[in-house]
Amino acid sequence: MSQKKQVRRIAINTGGGDAPGLNAVIRAATLSALNNGWEVLGIRRGYTGLLEGEVDGEPGIFPLTAQAVRGITHLGGTILGTTTRGNPFGLEVRKPDGTWGTTDRSGEIIERFRELEIDALIAIGGDGSLIIADKLFKRGLPVVGVPKTIDNDLKATDVTFGFQTAVEVATDAIGRLHSTAESHQRVMVVELMGRHTGWIALHSGLAATADVILIPEIPYSIEKIAEKVLQRDAVGRRFSIVVAAEGASPGGGEPSYADESGRYGGLAERIARQIEEATGKETRTLVLGHIQRGGPPIAYDRMLALRFGAAAVRCVDDGNLGTMVALQGDTIRAVPLQDAVHEIKRVPLDSDSVKTAREQGISFGD
Repeated sequence: MSQKKQVRRIAINTGGGDAPGLNAVIRAATLSALNNGWEVLGIRRGYTGLLEGEVDGEPGIFPLTAQAVRGITHLGGTILGTTTRGNPFGLEVRKPDGTWGTTDRSGEIIERFRELEIDALIAIGGDGSLIIADKLFKRGLPVVGVPKTIDNDLKATDVTFGFQTAVEVATDAIGRLHSTAESHQRVMVVELMGRHTGWIALHSGLAATADVILIPEIPYSIEKIAEKVLQRDAVGRRFSIVVAAEGASPGGGEPSYADESGRYGGLAERIARQIEEATGKETRTLVLGHIQRGGPPIAYDRMLALRFGAAAVRCVDDGNLGTMVALQGDTIRAVPLQDAVHEIKRVPLDSDSVKTAREQGISFGD
């Protein structure tokens, strides 16, 4: 939606899980805005800095200068900090009776933006963070979103920054398991991130020549996994590598949960135990977890993040608000936020990557 007006001051925040490339977006957006003659403010830990005024003994809002963003493109994490519990429409609060509930503080955020005379917010986040940004936009807050998630599950963009780095980390780890699995003639089950989609597991499993790949889009059968393991044994390949997205589930079953909060975990252990029972083969597990999020972004993600950050500033300058910058083909485009977050991007079952994996003899447990 085009709302062209004179811009003097913008703010930037990061929300949700961290991803390699966040600092590159912050740097590109900051320098682009400064070159326009604007003032840039950083908000710590999502919207917390706006609501609380101080975060961990530091000002919740602070100037992003050229000095503040110097030398951060290659750094992992985010200099602004982030949180997965910062939804201003439902923040956790302790009630007078000691129980926990939620409260809506979104109105306070909009009021603080008016008090600080901030002309636009560049919100960097995944689907959850950008849903929040879209709600705030509909309540009058000028917003441009930047897609961030290692899961690569935002439908409006071909790729999200952070994804390729996560795939690189996972591919390297899986590749290193081949020699130890073969030496001990074991089955190795590697659990990767991917609650609702299997992009990381598919790409890294295929690149690292896994024998079985389990993704949320394709329900698996332990019998089919065991069949693949035993087929390899029969031809003298007495080890197998199983790659599983954390949200993969058996046919007619549910994903594993670590606790009542809905946090995923435990899938690798469960599958390994079932494989041992079905095949009699010694089976070990590896859970990569947050290693996939950490460390410096690879060159592809740095470049994409820099392009996204600069494009977000152009959207603000053009008055193209309520949008998200997205990579479509070779071009960065602005798409309506509401269209960007209404549906997650799942792995198509007829995709070239799935077909390629099957043609290489990789099992999906189906």
